[in-house]
Amino acid sequence: MEKRNRLTELPVVFLLAMLCCFLWGSATPSIKIGYQIFGIENSDTVSIILFAGLRFFLAGILIIIVQSIMEGRFIKPEKGSFPSIFKLSLAQTMVQYFCFYVGLAHTSGVAGTIISGASGFFSIIIVSIFFRMESLTVRKIAGCIMGFAGLVIMNVTFGEHTVFSFSFLGEGLVLLSTISLALSGILVKNYSKKFNVVMLSGYQFILGGFVMIVAGFALGGRIDLVPQFSAYILLLYMALISAVAYTVWGILMKNNPVSRVSIFSFMTPLFGVLLSAIFLGEVDQALQINKLIALILVSAGIYIVNGTGERKLSH
Repeated sequence: MEKRNRLTELPVVFLLAMLCCFLWGSATPSIKIGYQIFGIENSDTVSIILFAGLRFFLAGILIIIVQSIMEGRFIKPEKGSFPSIFKLSLAQTMVQYFCFYVGLAHTSGVAGTIISGASGFFSIIIVSIFFRMESLTVRKIAGCIMGFAGLVIMNVTFGEHTVFSFSFLGEGLVLLSTISLALSGILVKNYSKKFNVVMLSGYQFILGGFVMIVAGFALGGRIDLVPQFSAYILLLYMALISAVAYTVWGILMKNNPVSRVSIFSFMTPLFGVLLSAIFLGEVDQALQINKLIALILVSAGIYIVNGTGERKLSH
């Protein structure tokens, strides 16, 4: 009980959520650098799936090994947990990351990061309308509208001829991955009432990663085995992003209301844009006026969605 109380204290929630957001923000440049190092072309969808599967399978193994060592026993799937593991894996790994990896290959790191910041909006919409776990309020609707306005503005190129840019294979798939991520967070909160959240996280990654590896190989995917030790350090880091961020976020979601945790997700696009600018050389993209406006709107929208003093909508 004492542990649960600490996990609901604002300083603890803040520090752990910020760690998750930094890790998720670093995923975008890490994935794009990984494509370059392992010789994966943006158009090679099956190799992208294979690459993602290796990352998540390794992430699941790491979670189970570390948790087993901490508890002094092997962590195995709990009785009756497979349906929950499968549904969570489908939403959180298979669908989300198929869309995210393929979409990211067809858009910039900055754009992908800002779109992925919309997960907080979808979390509020899904948890309020479909699961009815929280109330839909005027502030939440206003924040969602502001956030979506940011996503639209992000894809407008200003100049002599204003152009709206939106590709289904690029921004569209990243947006679908964001919806899937929002759904998975709510599923984690539901399933963690009955099963250990770390066990769920580890085995859903193992299952999802295995399915993606098999699919990638079966469809002819390939990954170059490069001699650089740094390449495999990068792959390990990418696995740790998933292992640490999703496990910690799942624990926070279990112990707090969805909206209380989601308030911190506005930091993911901030970290992501900064890290993409540093590691991908996308400084010009990051400093474009529409990207900066979008970043401000998305961040402010998520803050408003989770603000205090809300008024419920009458039903």
